[in-house]
Amino acid sequence: MMRLLLILLIVANVASALLVVFARHEHRQLFVQLNKLQRERDELNIEFGRLQLEQATWAESNRIDQVARERIGMRFPEGAETVVIRP
Repeated sequence: MMRLLLILLIVANVASALLVVFARHEHRQLFVQLNKLQRERDELNIEFGRLQLEQATWAESNRIDQVARERIGMRFPEGAETVVIRP
């Protein structure tokens, strides 16, 4: 009986040690994956900031005015071309 209990305790101890090793290995893999995802998030945040800056540059009113005049040939109407409609 005592011998069976001792064998059972040794098996439980070895199983516990193997589970600890497995848990630490899984923890390390998840930590590496977490670091990779955080780097990717940071790179995406930097790219998003660049895109916001580019969008703000393209959307400036003087830029839109310049493009409308040069590419489309738009201009402000002269005084005689302005019609006021009253109700």
